[in-house]
Amino acid sequence: MVGIKEFIKENNIEMVDFKMIDLDGRWRHLTIPASRFQENIFRYGIGFDASNYGYAPIEKSDMIFIPDPTSATIDPFAQAKTLAMIGDVYVIGETNEPFGQYPRNVSRRAIEFMRKSGVADEMIIGPEFEFHIFDKAEYKLMPGDVYYHLESNRASWSHSARQSGDGYMLAADAGYHADIPQDADYDLRSRMSLELEKLDIAVKYHHHEVGGSGQHEIEVELGNMEKMADDTMMIKYVVKNSALRAGKTATFMPKPIRGEAGNGMHVHMLLKKDGEPLFYDKDGYAQLSQIAMYFMGGILSHISSLSAFTNPSTNSYRRLTPGFEAPVVVGFATANRSAIIRVPAYAKTPSVKRFELRNPDATANPYYAYSAILMAGLDGIEKKIDPAAGNWGPFDFNLYSLSEDERGKIDKIPTSLIEAIDALESDHDYLTKSGVFPEELIKVWCERKRREAREISEIPHPAEFIRYYDI
Repeated sequence: MVGIKEFIKENNIEMVDFKMIDLDGRWRHLTIPASRFQENIFRYGIGFDASNYGYAPIEKSDMIFIPDPTSATIDPFAQAKTLAMIGDVYVIGETNEPFGQYPRNVSRRAIEFMRKSGVADEMIIGPEFEFHIFDKAEYKLMPGDVYYHLESNRASWSHSARQSGDGYMLAADAGYHADIPQDADYDLRSRMSLELEKLDIAVKYHHHEVGGSGQHEIEVELGNMEKMADDTMMIKYVVKNSALRAGKTATFMPKPIRGEAGNGMHVHMLLKKDGEPLFYDKDGYAQLSQIAMYFMGGILSHISSLSAFTNPSTNSYRRLTPGFEAPVVVGFATANRSAIIRVPAYAKTPSVKRFELRNPDATANPYYAYSAILMAGLDGIEKKIDPAAGNWGPFDFNLYSLSEDERGKIDKIPTSLIEAIDALESDHDYLTKSGVFPEELIKVWCERKRREAREISEIPHPAEFIRYYDI
């Protein structure tokens, strides 16, 4: 704690910024002049109104935020030299207690539950971050005026592409690993990656993604689940603010463009105990151990309710449709991107043997999503749920090529946010074990998301005017 004050003085810090996570997974922040920073903030915290974060009713909304000094970093986007810290939320009382619904507290309890189970002591994950960079994004929602307008400097349909006149355009779904000059945002993506490296977030690689309309990916190296949840917030922060600094705009929306590939957040995962990986067995399917298969079985058995946390937006389900590399079939396979769970064929050594869950997207609150995945997997280990014994594969063939009749025999993920919420309401005992996910959080989440889906469903869609206006 004294170290923070010394750091502030030695680095001429002007402002200290405190970042908190709201229910939906957005950062909110509060800033004080560095001259006002006192060590007792790590003991007494800062009071705030939690009802505005989606957590608490107004009559019980006074809570305190206590910053985490281990998360301190200099904000690369603030004009005044600013030291930023993420922190935790506590309920005010005789002894301040961690607030049960706060995302970081949920992830801590999930890890603690895993360790107490004796199965493992680390969950290692590696998300892939897909996003779009647009030159312009406008949208409006008024009673008599509903629209959005996007421009991408390489999209064949875009005004900005026609205006540039250089001829280097990308057709829909023709952008995978496109090189410059078609990859017009290469330098921007490199700057994003270098900024992440400075923040101690190891970038595995970056590239242009399938979508020709400015779709990109940054993939990070495998890391500890709790830190990766914090890093997920920082990655989105860096991507969006780097784009703004370059005069552009970035979005992680799952499906911003009709008829093109959407943005997922595929999550690679494995477990460790005493530093040793638990998912490798040279004689197992795709060299996966029995523990890995049970963990996979737990995820697949709970995939519908899991989707309420891994795909928590109405837009999520516009991405999860057949034909756009987004998985819709509940099953597993090796090197097959049409299944919900893919076992990467290139990950052969014990230390990196893993599988990848392909349905999540970055509208998820990462703390809830990663914790829910862990709890589902642990439930599979406890109950010995073997995915090969069910109707879940392995599906080592193209699932998109199945006939309608064949597809009808295979389990599907929810087709809407309402379906996912219905599943969560009926299937969440695996989440509430040992209070990892409080019942109140499940209730608040379901009510909030059901209301959100209903409100969006009541808005007339421009396509409806095309179809029905003249009837």
